[in-house]
Amino acid sequence: MLYNKFMFDSLQEKLTKTLRNVQGKGKLSERNMEETLKEIRVALLESDVNYQVVKDFLEKVRQESIGQDVLNAVEPGQLLIKIVNDELIRLLGDEDNEIHFAPEGLTTIMIVGLQGTGKTTQAAKLANLLKKKGRKPMLVAADIIRPAAIDQLKTLGDQINVEVYSEGTEVKVLTQVENAIAYAKQKGYDVAIIDTAGRLQIDEVLMQELKDIKDLVHPEEILLTVDALTGQDIVNVANSFNDLLNVTGLILTKFDGDSKGGAALSVKAVTGVPIKYTGVGEKISDLETFHPDRLAQRILGMGDVVSFVEKAQEEMDMKKAEEAANHLLEGKFTMDDLLNSIEQSRKLGPLSSIMKMMPGMSDMANAINDSDADNELKRIKAIIQSMTPAEREDPSIMRSSHKRRIAKGSGTKVEDVNKLCNQYDKMKKLFKNMSSMKSLFKF
Repeated sequence: MLYNKFMFDSLQEKLTKTLRNVQGKGKLSERNMEETLKEIRVALLESDVNYQVVKDFLEKVRQESIGQDVLNAVEPGQLLIKIVNDELIRLLGDEDNEIHFAPEGLTTIMIVGLQGTGKTTQAAKLANLLKKKGRKPMLVAADIIRPAAIDQLKTLGDQINVEVYSEGTEVKVLTQVENAIAYAKQKGYDVAIIDTAGRLQIDEVLMQELKDIKDLVHPEEILLTVDALTGQDIVNVANSFNDLLNVTGLILTKFDGDSKGGAALSVKAVTGVPIKYTGVGEKISDLETFHPDRLAQRILGMGDVVSFVEKAQEEMDMKKAEEAANHLLEGKFTMDDLLNSIEQSRKLGPLSSIMKMMPGMSDMANAINDSDADNELKRIKAIIQSMTPAEREDPSIMRSSHKRRIAKGSGTKVEDVNKLCNQYDKMKKLFKNMSSMKSLFKF
């Protein structure tokens, strides 16, 4: 989960501050234990977590603390953090959140939700995600009320090279869905994703249409899209759809927004419906599988190294990254390697969001100005691109006249060129020493 913004920034800050106060203490008393739980309670309620959910959560933390005898533990602060982490995971849903595919043949997935929650976009994002995982999906445009929705789905389908089945707005929706399923089987598709109609609010006509589609196709999954910025209304919407359709999972859109986020923490506990995916941006690739354990760790300021590695593997050219790493360890690191490293790292998103993935670095990440960091990387890139191939290979050959030319070509100052060269020399010397250590100790 690499977010440009983190929905739970405020909650993370409050909880990590509270729990930091109990870390390192040789002992906890009943009094400061209760004070800590009270501070956690305030942090959760201020983040818009459902009151009953908070009450139940704290009672479970309290009971677990008694059961594991936290007050007499060797590291009571660490044990308490572990208990809070485990309870957060349970709150978010610690069961299997994966898509359940049909044992053989076609898997059918219904995407449902209110109008304006990004339902059509999420259908295409899901198709893109499943395609990357080796599936052969087809999209079904079953929102015949809005011609624009059909056009939008076709446009998105073209972007990801996924076929969109539609018979326009004149043919009845049940007929279209039935024909689409038959067509998908005939063409050898293994997943059919049905983008259903939405309304501005829940009504009987909408619900009956969705129920009719469900009874017709018997889908393996019914995924409800809900807007993470709508607060506690998420719970009400999820309950309404679930009562009629038995929703199997949620797609939380706008998960990278600035809302308090507490409703997202509440929804599984209140409705029983697990979060399966989160929409974390506008791009077609910005849909991620939801991992409760990783989110819990991030909320508690522990970072999320696993998501960082996964993101790196998806976005970066691993062959180039490996070549650069080998050059580093061999002491042959060039300016071209540095340029490649910059270009690769920028694919991962803003520097602050990357640092938040690293354990213990959330405070430092909050102090980073992403705009300044991005401008600095652009400046370095411009300087390197203004060098000749020979200068990139061996910057030591550059004289004052070379540096003036490079500064002029990159729109920077000679001081900037000198600064980069000095940083490069330090990096090269550092990794040359590492290479020597590797040889000495036979790593």
